[in-house]
Amino acid sequence: MRTRHFLLLKRSCAVLQKDLRVEFRTRYAYNTLMMFAVTVLVTVSFSVGGMILESEIAAALLWIILFFSAMAGLSRTFVQEEESGTVVALKLAADPEPVYLGKLLFNIVVLFSIAAVVVPLFLIMLNLSVAMPLSFVLVVLLGCLGLAGASTILAAIVAKAAVKGALLTVLAFPVLLPLLIGAISATRSTLAGVPLEVLRPDLGLLLFYNGMMVTASLLLFDYVWNE
Repeated sequence: MRTRHFLLLKRSCAVLQKDLRVEFRTRYAYNTLMMFAVTVLVTVSFSVGGMILESEIAAALLWIILFFSAMAGLSRTFVQEEESGTVVALKLAADPEPVYLGKLLFNIVVLFSIAAVVVPLFLIMLNLSVAMPLSFVLVVLLGCLGLAGASTILAAIVAKAAVKGALLTVLAFPVLLPLLIGAISATRSTLAGVPLEVLRPDLGLLLFYNGMMVTASLLLFDYVWNE
């Protein structure tokens, strides 16, 4: 059992390394996500002006930026395989599970790196203070994990469609709606400062969603990948 898990991890890391090398050459996904996020962030900052936003509005704006930023570039993980014609070679070289986990890890790395830049800029440009910084970081991490998890399996589906475009956003919104509701509510609580008992249900929702999404994706990815 340990050998099987080790081989799965090793092959997943090989897929991750391959995608990172491709991304470092072109920087398509990273640049697309970063430019979109920064552009929307600057637009929001100018629109708000010098006003101090309420925690509910600030939390919603943050996750709107992160959601649409993820939709702008994370689909490339599978679309580039179809466009470059390497999908057949990848199917021959690796089983479905390590392909999914490798693509998931790649999306997590990209989205975390975007969030590490966008979230501090968001707080600074909108002049926001965080009452519960550690909980705020945890919420952002869990929310980004959920975005990456859902986007990975949906990107595999979208890559096989004749018309890709904004299809990922259309498919992802209803799937990600529970995550976004939980993330916005938890972010609002960490900005405003509430007792931990109030925050705990939202954190539980985020953890449950992430576990359910990864489990369901692993079960379904074989059918999506080989269909």
